[in-house]
Amino acid sequence: MPTSEELTQLVHAVATHGDRQAFAALFKHFAPRVKAYLMRAGSSEGLAEELVQETMISVWRKASLFDARHAAVSTWIFTIARNLRVDHFRRGGSGVLDGMGQEGAELPDTALQPDEEASARQRERGVRAAMAQLPAEQVQVLHLSFYEEHSHARIAEDLGIPLGTVKSRVRLAVTHLRRVLGEI
Repeated sequence: MPTSEELTQLVHAVATHGDRQAFAALFKHFAPRVKAYLMRAGSSEGLAEELVQETMISVWRKASLFDARHAAVSTWIFTIARNLRVDHFRRGGSGVLDGMGQEGAELPDTALQPDEEASARQRERGVRAAMAQLPAEQVQVLHLSFYEEHSHARIAEDLGIPLGTVKSRVRLAVTHLRRVLGEI
C-alpha cells in the first residue's frame, strides 16, 4: 500500500508529465476503495462503477489542481467521488438499481443541511482540541492508522517499534478521545 507521500508523488507525476504509469497506480489503489465507499453510501454496483470511472477521469484531468497542503490525496479523491454522486442525483439521476437490476427509488441527497454542517464543524474542532492533548507518539500512530490507512503491522515496521506498542498507543489514544469527547 503506497504511503501518503508516494500517492502525492503519483498525482504530481500525472499533473506534470501526464504519467500513465502513475495514473495506473492511482487507479489500482483507489478504484476499488472508491467503489466500496459509493456502494456503502447506497449506490448500486453499476452506478458505483460508473462514478468510479468519472472520478478517476477527473483525477487525470484535474491532477494539477491537487494541493497537498490542503488535503491528502485520498481525501481529495473521495471528495471528487462524493460530489459526482451528489451531482448525479441532483441532475435527476436514473435512480438506483436494486439487486435484481430493476430501478428502485432514487436515493435522497446526502449533502449536509446547514445545521448539520455546523455541528460537524463543531465536532471536528472538538476532536482537534482533544487530539492536541495527546502525546505526539499517540497522535502519530492515530494519523498513520486512521488517516493514512496503514495496518498496525506496517506502522510498527515503519516506526521501528513493537506491534504491541502500536496497538497500545492506538487504544490509549482512542480511550482518551472518547473520554474527552464524552462518547463513552
